[in-house]
Amino acid sequence: MPEALDTLRHRDRVRHGVRKADNWWQLARFTAVGASGYVVNLVTFALCVHALDLDFRIAAVIAFLVAVTNNFWWNRHWTFGSARGGHAGHQAFRFLVVSIAAFAVNFVVLELLVTGVGLKEVVAQAIAVATATPCNFLGNKLWTFTE
Repeated sequence: MPEALDTLRHRDRVRHGVRKADNWWQLARFTAVGASGYVVNLVTFALCVHALDLDFRIAAVIAFLVAVTNNFWWNRHWTFGSARGGHAGHQAFRFLVVSIAAFAVNFVVLELLVTGVGLKEVVAQAIAVATATPCNFLGNKLWTFTE
């Protein structure tokens, strides 16, 4: 019975949340930050693969580190407006945990697309990053910046 109550509460919370305009604007800001991080990630990845001739797996890690730094700053200060609130170190740790989880999804999809399907590295990375984005938003919305 308690599980049914939790499910009902969760549905009510979601239903209430989608009716609030502020949540949609927050999603739009997250999307804008994500788009900038997406560009930062792909440019860094392409430079590592093509200019530095690095393996695509190493390039993915480097691109992730550069983009995650960009995205944390913008999400903390603009998307979730938490610079006024919670402790930056605590939020950075949570953001990194969520980002690593999303990167794990990204990395698996990237590996499958490059070695399994035979896509070019940059195209595969573009698809892989987009695939991991919903995990990233939900983790940050529900856990990282909730203080």
